[in-house]
Formats: sequence, structure tokens, C-alpha cells
Amino acid sequence: MQEKLNGIVINVIKYNEKHNIAHIYTDKLGMLAFLVRQGTTHAARMRNAMFMPLSLLEFEARLQPNRDLGTLHDVRRTATLMSIYSDPMKNAIAMFLSELLSHTIQEQEQNMVLYSFIKSCIIRLEQMSGSVANFHICFLYRLGQFIGIQPDIDSYREGYWFNMSEGVFTQSPHPGMKSLPPAQAQVLPLLSRMTFDNMHHFKFSRDQRNEILEIILGYYRLHHSTLGTLRSPDVLKQLFV
Repeated sequence: MQEKLNGIVINVIKYNEKHNIAHIYTDKLGMLAFLVRQGTTHAARMRNAMFMPLSLLEFEARLQPNRDLGTLHDVRRTATLMSIYSDPMKNAIAMFLSELLSHTIQEQEQNMVLYSFIKSCIIRLEQMSGSVANFHICFLYRLGQFIGIQPDIDSYREGYWFNMSEGVFTQSPHPGMKSLPPAQAQVLPLLSRMTFDNMHHFKFSRDQRNEILEIILGYYRLHHSTLGTLRSPDVLKQLFV
């Protein structure tokens, strides 16, 4: 089967001496894996540059039944992400998004709402000027809506606990379920008001931002057993003050 697709490069891993495997989240078929030829020629280096994490591509995909790996043809960029790859802050965020998405998106089925959200966030990050210190926090919280784990903010009351397992606020912690105490739980309704347009108005210290990051990642791990330990958050924790 041959299919014309748009896609977002999530990550690229070494397969053998001649090929890498690129995991690409596509607009029509969800997450797919493709063999990408390596090489040292100028053409090969140009091709490899197109498969940087979060690259936005258009391509012809050749997919065969009962085979996990497809092949790519006529690959073209649909956007140039100059600042994401040249700005150390944006690049660290891109590495985090790449690692996060590689663990949380597995489905090989169309989800245009999720695809459009991720694509728009990448373009927003590329075009953004000024501080991007809260971008990964905003992305994490907003992504929850599209993967079915957004907290039920309507259940919040001052002094309530947040039941991490159920995603709701409760007057007291439930035995046997992980819950955030009120002092930490109150940050979630605050984050629900954060958008990419207003995120620069949210002033957090490094310690506060790192605590928020750990809270949200802990929530994700409860709902996505494949998330595990991520390496990229350690870089983010050191970058933003």
C-alpha cells in the first residue's frame, strides 16, 4: 500500500550500520515506523537533517501488510524549524516533547485533533519570542485533554485533595489511592488557566516550576505505564530560572 502522508518526527533510533528507524506520528495513520537509510554523502546528510525530532514532513509511505517497518519516498519539509534547533532553550523543550510523545502515543490510527494540536504547538514554539520557560508545563497540561487524562477542574474546592488515580478533587484522600495534598493540588486550577498566549504572565521560581513538572509527570505515569523515567526533564530543570 502506498499512501501520501504528513507527519511529525517523534524520534530516530539506530537500527543497523546502514539504517535508522524513524518513528513518525502521521495525520492519517497515527504512529508509524520507517527505515531511513544512513550515509556520509552530502545527500545523506541533507536527508538525515530532515529527521530531527519534531520535524514536520510530507512524504510518500510504502507500507506492507504484516511488516512493522515502512519505507519513505519523496520526503519534503513542510516547515523550517530554525529557532527550535538553534536556540538551546527551545531545543531542550523539543527533546523533552520528543521523549514524552514517544512514550505516550502508540496508536496506529487517525487522530486529527491530537495531530493538529501537536503540530500547532511545534509551530508556536518555533515562532515564539521572549521567554519559553513555561512552554513545557503548558504543553503537558494541555496534552492531557487530548489523551483523556485532563484533571476534572470543576470538582476543585479550596482545601481539597487531588485524587491522582481518578483525576478528581476530593475533600479528603482516598485510602489506597495516590493523592496530592491541598498545598500542591491548588496549582492544577492555576494551570488550567495557562495558555501559550498568557504563559509568560505566570511567574514561577525554578523550584516551583520543577515541582510542578514532577507533579504532572507523576500524574502521567499513573495513567501511562509506558512513560517510565525520562532523561530530558533533568536538562529542563537546570535551564530555566
